[in-house]
Amino acid sequence: MIRSGLALVLRSEPDLEIVEECADGHALLRAVTLTAPDLVLTDIRMPGIDGIEATRRIRTQVGGPPVLALTTFDDDDVLWPTLDAGADGFVLKDSAAEALVDAVRVVAGGGTWIDPRVLPRVVARAVAQPQVSADGARALASLTPREREVLDLVCDGASNAEVAAALDTGERTVKSHVSAILAKLGARDRAGAIVMAHRAGWRRA
Repeated sequence: MIRSGLALVLRSEPDLEIVEECADGHALLRAVTLTAPDLVLTDIRMPGIDGIEATRRIRTQVGGPPVLALTTFDDDDVLWPTLDAGADGFVLKDSAAEALVDAVRVVAGGGTWIDPRVLPRVVARAVAQPQVSADGARALASLTPREREVLDLVCDGASNAEVAAALDTGERTVKSHVSAILAKLGARDRAGAIVMAHRAGWRRA
């Protein structure tokens, strides 16, 4: 879909609001600074600064918003650099409108969304990586029982709201648990924690 089509789909949802539309990467970075959005939906192929570099810059900001990357291409030359840059989600442009809306809600809620068509490759890559270091194993072992429950659900792709519902607790409490997990594991984001868990054999697809 072109940008106007995407905007039309998202504006039709009463719980979603578009605060800015940008034609290039430079405008996107300025808008993120000025509007402090809850989510950035970025096209990988943008003029000026591309979506991968924009994602990297956004995710290095303290308190930077989660990023959902949108692309026509699902080849490895796009997928891996996008995820390595810190994207919290990866969705293909030919996805159904319902899938796009679901992806936006999940990532905005603190979850991770990987297009089902590329998810098997993401999991296979994580499992195939060298095993987690001894320090990483100790960090995983240091998690409290509740943090382990939260990490299990995060590995299943659950958003903060879904984790809260599953554990019968509040979203603010879940956010605190996720922050504690990331700090203990030394992970930059939820995706990093998921990869570490897979490498340690914590979760298997």
